[in-house]
Amino acid sequence: MGNDYIDTFYRRTLTGDRRYPALGEAAVADVCIVGGGLAGLTTALELARRGRKVALLESRRIAWGASGRNGGFVCAGYSTGLENIERRSNAHDAETLIRLSMEGVEIVRNNIAGLRIADAAPTPGILKVLRHDGGDTLKRRRDSENARFGMRLEFLDSDQVRAQLVSKSYHQGLLDPDGFHFHPLNYARALAAEIIRLGGDIFEESAALSVERVQGGHEIATAGGRISARHVVFTGGGYTDGVAKRLKGSYLPIATYVLLTEPLGDLLQQTIRTKAAIGDDRRAGDYYRIVDGDRLLWGGRITTRTHDPRNLAAQLRKQMVGTYPQLKDVKVELAWSGLMSYARHLMPQIGRMRDGLWYATAFGGHGMNTTAIGGKVIAQAIAGESDRYRLFAPFGLDWNGGPFGRAAVQLTYWTYQAMDAWRERHNKA
Repeated sequence: MGNDYIDTFYRRTLTGDRRYPALGEAAVADVCIVGGGLAGLTTALELARRGRKVALLESRRIAWGASGRNGGFVCAGYSTGLENIERRSNAHDAETLIRLSMEGVEIVRNNIAGLRIADAAPTPGILKVLRHDGGDTLKRRRDSENARFGMRLEFLDSDQVRAQLVSKSYHQGLLDPDGFHFHPLNYARALAAEIIRLGGDIFEESAALSVERVQGGHEIATAGGRISARHVVFTGGGYTDGVAKRLKGSYLPIATYVLLTEPLGDLLQQTIRTKAAIGDDRRAGDYYRIVDGDRLLWGGRITTRTHDPRNLAAQLRKQMVGTYPQLKDVKVELAWSGLMSYARHLMPQIGRMRDGLWYATAFGGHGMNTTAIGGKVIAQAIAGESDRYRLFAPFGLDWNGGPFGRAAVQLTYWTYQAMDAWRERHNKA
């Protein structure tokens, strides 16, 4: 079918493949969620647990987009740093936002444990490494975040990093033992099954075509039916279409690429000697982890171009071999891409547009923690439990600049890449 999952490692290792019907009649719900990625699923699950009748509309399949084909990283923090968050917000709220991101990690962890999602295959440890010599700065960050937020970051010097990652590209690193990596598609589908068990409805291949305000709430139309609901939550990402024009105009669809190698065999111990997932410090840096025992899942190359280059696998492989020359003869079995949504302020967009109309989006580059906390704070607001969603108000629906904004973002990434390359060459000099 045209809307089936694309060929990825996650598709190939999917446990079960339950399909949900398309909406084919009129239905009534307390809340209608538009978008079946991890933010939408978490929103629906949190509301279903609170006894709300939920109906979730997905235009393709559950977690068909970035939610089901990403790197699988779950760790605290955002795509932008604490100082930038404080500039738009304030010191107190910025600290609270960081703690929310930590809470998001625990939401995912607790769902995996509580729902016994063994096929999510959670593996502890996120190792963030420098491609330049910056140990003193990294130590200060460790000390600050451990003292301020109760994190347990561990500093690794160059020898310790290179003992685990056999590459001359890396210097120091920070290990987050509380972060983990997992199988996002199996996780997403387990959330969907729990939503159904709790009495919710999920409709696949049911794109929302319009959302109209009516007495007592909203009416959401699809090609096959309509849903009446008091509340509507938009949780689409890089694949959002024109039904939410203000949202679509507030973030940019950003592509990232991923490859899967053949089994490494004995090369594994000559290359990567840790089970932690790895990401480097560059703006459009590499992120990777070992999956399926001894295969390397490698991602990177963020771009505003939404169409795959013809030599996608070759481009990614060049990055991998440039970091680990010992992998020069390793074959790539599979390569794919996915569209994330990025706001220009590099924070998630979580809030309310008007009474009964909510949004939780722009989760690109943050890891899975923000989809979880975004869904939870919106559910709490709808249930009247909390107004924590207001913490994200300073990071609203800024216009993305249209085609000029896309060009500006691409130019910014190229500039960052050039600066990163210069810094690395300078360190080798």
